[in-house]
Amino acid sequence: MKHHLPCFAPLLIVTLGWVQSCNRHPFRPETAKAGELETLLDFKVEMVWRATPEEGSWISIAKDPKGRLLIGAERNNPISRLTVEGGKVVQAEILKIPLSEVMGMLWAFDSLYINGYGKAQDGREVFGLFRCRSVHGDDDYDQVELLREWKDGSGDHGAHAILLNPDKTHLNIVCGDYTKAPTDLLPSSPHRNYADDFVLPPADDLIRFDASRKPPGGYIVRMDPDGSHCELVAGGERNTYDVAFNHDGELFGFDSDMELDWGTPWYRPIRVFHAVSGADHGFREGTAKWPEYYHDGLPATLITGIGCPTGVIFGEGAKFPAKYQRAFFIEDWTYGRLMAMHLTPEGSSYSGTFEDFLAPKSLHGNTSKTPLNMTGLLIGDDGAMYFTTGGRQIRGALYRVTYTGTESTTPANLHDTKGEDARALRHQLEAFHGHEDARAVDFAWPQLSSSDRFLRFAARIAIESQPIEQWKSRALEETDPEAALTALLAVARLGGVECQADLLRALAKFPFTQLKSEAQQLEKLRVIEVSLSRQGKPAPELAAGLITELSPLYPAKTIPLNRELCEILLALDAPDTIARSLKLVAAATTEEEQLTYIFNLRTITKGWTPELRRRYFGWWLPGQHAVQHPDDLLRWFQEAGRDPTDGSSYLDFLVTIRHTAISAVPPQELAAIQPVLDSWAEPLPQLHTSTKQREFVRDWKMADLEPDLDDVGHGRNYAQGQDAFYAVQCLMCHRMGNEGGSVGPDLTAVASRFSRHDILESMLEPSKVISDQFANTDIVLNDGNSLSGRIASETGDKLVIRPSMLAPEMQEIRKADIKSRAFSKTSPMPPGLLNILTKQEILDLLAYLEAAGHPDGAPFKR
Repeated sequence: MKHHLPCFAPLLIVTLGWVQSCNRHPFRPETAKAGELETLLDFKVEMVWRATPEEGSWISIAKDPKGRLLIGAERNNPISRLTVEGGKVVQAEILKIPLSEVMGMLWAFDSLYINGYGKAQDGREVFGLFRCRSVHGDDDYDQVELLREWKDGSGDHGAHAILLNPDKTHLNIVCGDYTKAPTDLLPSSPHRNYADDFVLPPADDLIRFDASRKPPGGYIVRMDPDGSHCELVAGGERNTYDVAFNHDGELFGFDSDMELDWGTPWYRPIRVFHAVSGADHGFREGTAKWPEYYHDGLPATLITGIGCPTGVIFGEGAKFPAKYQRAFFIEDWTYGRLMAMHLTPEGSSYSGTFEDFLAPKSLHGNTSKTPLNMTGLLIGDDGAMYFTTGGRQIRGALYRVTYTGTESTTPANLHDTKGEDARALRHQLEAFHGHEDARAVDFAWPQLSSSDRFLRFAARIAIESQPIEQWKSRALEETDPEAALTALLAVARLGGVECQADLLRALAKFPFTQLKSEAQQLEKLRVIEVSLSRQGKPAPELAAGLITELSPLYPAKTIPLNRELCEILLALDAPDTIARSLKLVAAATTEEEQLTYIFNLRTITKGWTPELRRRYFGWWLPGQHAVQHPDDLLRWFQEAGRDPTDGSSYLDFLVTIRHTAISAVPPQELAAIQPVLDSWAEPLPQLHTSTKQREFVRDWKMADLEPDLDDVGHGRNYAQGQDAFYAVQCLMCHRMGNEGGSVGPDLTAVASRFSRHDILESMLEPSKVISDQFANTDIVLNDGNSLSGRIASETGDKLVIRPSMLAPEMQEIRKADIKSRAFSKTSPMPPGLLNILTKQEILDLLAYLEAAGHPDGAPFKR
């Protein structure tokens, strides 16, 4: 139903004279000045507008038909409209649209579409997709309709960008993993039939706000202009903020990582992905994330490392050299990098490389960090690139990038002739996705054996869209190994338990040792895993056949093969799998590989001896862990200009894995391993103590300290800053390097994200800005009682909440007993922590944070 909201007052017009007076206001340090940034040779960056307090913190950007820039802001902040001429803002307007927290905007179909907070017809405040129109054609948006409510769609992981299809017929909307999938998804949705598909039980991250959520994860939907006929196009992302079509109509996005997972084998770095029809990009919550080689998912187009993806845009329309007209520009909010990705057609998809196009000069230098919190990106009608900064209540700013060199900026031919036939074939296959068509199976079948993984994927989804009775026998009788492995994956995904025996017998026709590549061997293992996950443990004779074939192969020569063989053989109770897995632990060169086997063994109850258990639990003892991480991970940290650390959840995972493993030991067997269990104490945050006796100094306010913030950058006292850090017990809840707790955000690179002003404000006024990722949930019960805490897990009928993140106790609540629930507006961090410090100690503390705890950091140089 469409809800019409009442008309609102005309736009508030801000004149050029007002603009000029605003420009005379002093700049606060949380916005990077152009001189603090560097771009590629012959490109120029300049800040063209600094948001006023009324305009707020900017998180999205779009254009209207007149080329004016529309800029969305955070909660309770308005939508701004800027007219830019000759690189200068000549008019600034506040649009009187009753919407805020605008994470996505699009002008299309004579309307402005907005993902944001507003009111439904019944007066409820909702986060949804709104359509705004000018009924009188006078540049006012005097009609606002709620087209669709997004359940849990607000906040960091909510409903984000809105994009027009290349054929200009449909809207595309990208949503983060916290946003519930619409309940009215059409059966014609290309992406469906999704599951975790793990053989051994995964584990949730108990400190996360989105624990226990199930697929599809983050997703992309397509719908009609009125918000109806909603189809799920792709899923398995984490929290993609923006997507864009290239010149040839191919859709790309930039997906976030789970930085709390650093150091674990299930860590997924940030990545550019190709969002083809029906794609599953493999993100799952907790430990259940898919590796790149699972052929029921699709690999990243390009992995770029660590960071926080925000806006993206292709360079088409920019007055840039041809190379950068073709580039895919992607923003990293955390480290302030604007990267240019250069795509190369590869089969029916693409590969790519990237370079830093624009970044703070401090990214790799030993100087004070300059935050550049990029949030939105577009190419203006004048051929310049514009990007916004903001988020987390950081005052917004608008920057402009132009090319000043001599290379031609004439519009280039952006069509990729390479790969066009393969892409056209993929599109023909995708035309069968989501609906029955008698031609689909015969047309798609030859592509099941294609060397092009994206074609095989598209062919399988086309076949899965047809009734299984039409193609199951053909799949079971297929003789080509590649086609069979792809078709049998479809049987594993859609066939019931009654199909399992035939499926496994068909797989046996392709002995593991006769498959021509490791990729095919992994495909066979994946079919077995999906079958075990969806169809259950096979009958004893079938299980014995699998063990007979696979057990002699373990250990294999590569980590991926060992990972999958370990899971399957453990799930089948194959003899001697535990001992061989522990040998792999001892031989592994990285902690991630060791943790793979340690994690898989945690729930296994059969096949243990006292000696094997002592070896297993001995892994937790000092000196037993590998200390090396994969080279790629170390390089990603270096490229982001920071030291490598483990993620905030790393130690929690170690504790949880060990608890689970201990609970799987029969009580009568505990005595034999008790000495090794007693030799490891669960790690607690290292609560260093101050060297001074502390007492109340002053109830500090921002006005008391803000005038002295420039003094943080040089000549500070390291020892005093460290002592202040210990005195206020930051490590109780936060990490600095590899020390500290996991309740709050990691502070190691906090100066790359926030200015001194913002860091200070967060300590003095911790409840002013609370990230969804670290917020408690306030719950009001039907009986009038209330409680607050972090949600540890959630099922259809109950919640498990952790009232204090500093204590292990959990509380279970029936959903039927809950009257309301919402993110808490009160931070778990108490106010007044700095009141035991002097002014100089507070400035030294800020310097300590800015230097990431390094005594040779720039703030401590004289």
